[in-house]
Amino acid sequence: MALLRIALAQTNPVVGDLTANADSLVRWTRDAADRGAHLALFTEMFLTGYPVEDLVLRTSFVDASIRALEQVAARLADEGLGELPVVVGYVDRAGLAPRVGQPKGAPLDAAALLHRGRIVTRTAKHHLPNYGVFDEYRYFVRGDRLPIFRLHGVDVAIAVCEDLWQEGGPVAVVGEAGAGLLVVPNASPYEREKDDVRLELVARRAREAGCALVYANQVGGQDELVFDGDSLVVDGSGTLVARAGQFREELLVVDLDLPVSDAEPGLFPFDAGDGTTITVERVVLSAEPVAPYEPVTPEVEPRLDDTGEVYHALVLAVRDYVAKNGFGSVILGLSGGIDSALTAAIASDAIGPERVHVVMMPSRYSSEHSLGDAEELVRRQGVNARIVPISDIVDGFEKEIALSGLAAENLQARVRGMILMGLSNEHGHLVLTTGNKSELATGYSTLYGDSAGGFAPIKDVPKTMVWALARWRNEHTDPSFLMSAERPIPDNSITKEPSAELRPDQRDTDSLPPYEVLDRLLDDYVEKDMGSAELIAAGHDPALVARIIRLVDLAEYKRRQYPPGPKITPKNFGRDRRLPITNRWRETPS
Repeated sequence: MALLRIALAQTNPVVGDLTANADSLVRWTRDAADRGAHLALFTEMFLTGYPVEDLVLRTSFVDASIRALEQVAARLADEGLGELPVVVGYVDRAGLAPRVGQPKGAPLDAAALLHRGRIVTRTAKHHLPNYGVFDEYRYFVRGDRLPIFRLHGVDVAIAVCEDLWQEGGPVAVVGEAGAGLLVVPNASPYEREKDDVRLELVARRAREAGCALVYANQVGGQDELVFDGDSLVVDGSGTLVARAGQFREELLVVDLDLPVSDAEPGLFPFDAGDGTTITVERVVLSAEPVAPYEPVTPEVEPRLDDTGEVYHALVLAVRDYVAKNGFGSVILGLSGGIDSALTAAIASDAIGPERVHVVMMPSRYSSEHSLGDAEELVRRQGVNARIVPISDIVDGFEKEIALSGLAAENLQARVRGMILMGLSNEHGHLVLTTGNKSELATGYSTLYGDSAGGFAPIKDVPKTMVWALARWRNEHTDPSFLMSAERPIPDNSITKEPSAELRPDQRDTDSLPPYEVLDRLLDDYVEKDMGSAELIAAGHDPALVARIIRLVDLAEYKRRQYPPGPKITPKNFGRDRRLPITNRWRETPS
């Protein structure tokens, strides 16, 4: 047996910024070297960021990725870091002749081993996910090589992300070929309760491969996706050895006692167990184990609870969307209700209250407590605030265009949206849209009104969870939050009955069932894809099923025009759930 010190770089790359990502790789590698690591593992497609989507179909982008890999390998050696092997993800190409049905240029979701200024070996993802948010048959061709490199006597195999999630393929071959350690660069997006699924999967694959497994996962926000980190190390029995934190960058260092190998180097074909053949490429970096040393104490970071995970995911998503897109500040409409109150708290925790601007826009139907609750939130959080009454503006519109009923209600929302967009144009603020998933599902929002904006932090958060998140935030704080206020959300915003306040005495329940009932039905229809007969069999009221299905289906055109927002459920509107707008299929009980 031989000790190896592995450094997992749980990092936050920026899509398309190859120069900054390479700089980051050098910094993290230096940190790993300073901490005595024998191997540094970075995440999937770290050099390019992930996901890069249609950028991989540009020859210039793939060329730049390959060039960046070559340059950073040389740079590591030039800066005295060449003796530390580095495994890092990037985009490569397969060199296949063009053919119909193959992505342009045959890109590869690849990983490389860098050592002493050169690229020692390369591999690519074998299993290409094509479900949920993933669309990788569009972008990549399949890899068919499993590198196993000997490091200080220990054989180390490399597999990429999805190759853990599918049966057969590289992990099955690791078990046949034999390796002392399997390292896996990942970019696995967050969704609720996924950390438990991940740990069970990693443990099972370690047992199948018959070796310890090191799982390094990306962290950070990328458009609608949030990556939570939660990197893992398990031994060959699947027992958890070390675990990184959630929603933060970290270098997790762990010492593993691993078997020494004397297998011959070379190329060896193996049946992958999925109808394909994978070539094992064995190379030797160093055959002699390192001298005995005192191992570090493994770190196992405590887990956040379910509500805390969601809140941290939303904060990180807003922070990175603002930072990575170059915004200096955000602006939102503050009504005194729970949705805008929670959005303001998330924004203040993400970028600091001094960079958050709120606008209170009372109308003739606004209640006194709404403005009072909004002003109390401003006092608690310390955000920048202004009041812009909209009654006269609405009156001006109504003098020119006679509107009534729903059209008149929507006019108020559109005036508010116009004010926010105007202030955004004038001052460069990013407009945060404050609608929740329950409203978005049922079309309970106004196009070009309360749906206007650039980013929607709670777009994938059901209304009942909005309340839960508000209560959680009032009871918790965290060093990563940039707002110091305790209980930043007024209690009355949480406890009062929700209302859009677009007509006298309006309540959400005038148009929708109680949110506890609605959210259960939406979860079954949207998340679980139940049809009407299944929904009724599950205990939902038949009349309500018919009504809500109709509302959800008719609102698809609105959702297509809604701003992006972070995914936190198994099926968000946008990347996950894609339905035609023009669609005459109607769910009816059979």
